[in-house]
Amino acid sequence: MVRSRNFLPAGVIPATLIAFNSDYSIDEKSTRKHLSHVCNVNGITGVTINGHASEVHACSDQEQQQILNFSLDEVGDNVPVINGVWADGSHEAARIAKWSEAAGASCLLVFPPQPIMMMQGQLKPEMASAHFKTIADATDLPIIAFQYPAEMAYQIDTLHQMIEEIPSLVAIKDWNVGQLHEKHIHELQNSQRPFNVLTTNSAWLMSSLTMGANGLLSGSGSIIADLQVALFEAVQEGNLKLAQKINNRIYPTAQCFYGPPATDMHNRMKEALVMLGRIPEAIVRPPLVKLTEAEKENIKVAIKKAGLSYEGADNLRHAA
Repeated sequence: MVRSRNFLPAGVIPATLIAFNSDYSIDEKSTRKHLSHVCNVNGITGVTINGHASEVHACSDQEQQQILNFSLDEVGDNVPVINGVWADGSHEAARIAKWSEAAGASCLLVFPPQPIMMMQGQLKPEMASAHFKTIADATDLPIIAFQYPAEMAYQIDTLHQMIEEIPSLVAIKDWNVGQLHEKHIHELQNSQRPFNVLTTNSAWLMSSLTMGANGLLSGSGSIIADLQVALFEAVQEGNLKLAQKINNRIYPTAQCFYGPPATDMHNRMKEALVMLGRIPEAIVRPPLVKLTEAEKENIKVAIKKAGLSYEGADNLRHAA
């Protein structure tokens, strides 16, 4: 049964990580603790699981269901849970959507299938429409489309068309920057029905929010959800001086987590969680590999500059 009906994704939505044991099995106890820690942050509006941050690419279908079930058990009565849909085939994506709804998820984050993302499928908008219609026909859950950057992105005319044709498509998680990102915010959020653009990478959160993005969905929320809430609220209140001060604390973590290579962004976040005492070990599944000691030192410096501790951002009211 869906826990939170009529959910419209907006505000601050962290994407959580998954803790693994030394044999690469899921460390459910530590992951539950991590989920609970994130969801105890006042002001978050939901939580995303089975996304990039949780290494969904390396988790089996059975493991993804396991993660959803214990996540709902741990925090599902407190916040809406958004489940990632990682599948290259539309029918497989629809199957994931069905078991997500049956388990109690409140929303879906749909990743672009490889034929669209990597093989110029953007040039055939009917492919994207067919993919999302197949998923929407399988479930009543609201859908967030993950909008990848640049040449991997759905074309904006395609998004307009899908907003018109698929009522359950309610938002995009936008990984783009600059002119295209601004275009998404101004055009898509002025659709004929409610539709939100959620920004993502911490490196451009403040600019996105001041341009009018209605929320953010980010893996770094696993570490700095309280700073993200403070930033979002300051922008909503029009207090840009305060927002700048909070963003100055986010800046060192953004530079550290999202530097090249991008494939290590969540690897770095896991190491940060270990340093903060929130998970016991930063184990990643291959093909990801452990970070070097030099990289770990960079994370330690970023944590110190941001003023982070086990509890969260130190002196947040004066962050300010």
